[in-house]
Amino acid sequence: MRAALAAWLVLSLLGSSGTQGMCGDPPAAQSHSIPAPQLSPEERLSPHMPQSLRCDACHAIAFQIEEQLSKAEGKVGKKALKESDYIEVLERSCSQDWESYGVLELDGEKRLSGPGLPSQHPLSVLVSGGPWPARLSKLCHGYVGEQGEAQIYGAHRRGPGALRQLLCHGDKGPCGGQKERPDTPKAPQNEL
Repeated sequence: MRAALAAWLVLSLLGSSGTQGMCGDPPAAQSHSIPAPQLSPEERLSPHMPQSLRCDACHAIAFQIEEQLSKAEGKVGKKALKESDYIEVLERSCSQDWESYGVLELDGEKRLSGPGLPSQHPLSVLVSGGPWPARLSKLCHGYVGEQGEAQIYGAHRRGPGALRQLLCHGDKGPCGGQKERPDTPKAPQNEL
């Protein structure tokens, strides 16, 4: 009985992780476990963008609108677009697939991530697809309907940051009570 117990003890010690690095064995590769963001029922199931992500969503939408309008102006030699053209570009901007956007968790805070948003920590899990593209499209159409195509295009023509200021940082904007994110270009201020 003692011999069996002693043999079992020796074998269990040899099979444990304490043998790593012994007798010239190469060290085991370190593994990192990065969990996916834990989404609340609202974040998973609601057709609406959660309030906590609306500022990020607004910045993503402003970026996409700016990109599409700049691309369209580039095709006509940087001249102003005709009304019918910028209305078409805005419709196309809002109706795109939005698949490159998703949510991640960074330091316990959920953030939207994708083109036009500050890059996030390289070791994080991005949950894209699902409800995020439809939510972004719906918000984009809402901003265009609320502000109007002419006002949005006018803000774009005023220069970098003016569209973000109009959509995101006004009194009614989703970022109204927040400071702009540090990586976000600021709109020029008119001094009186």
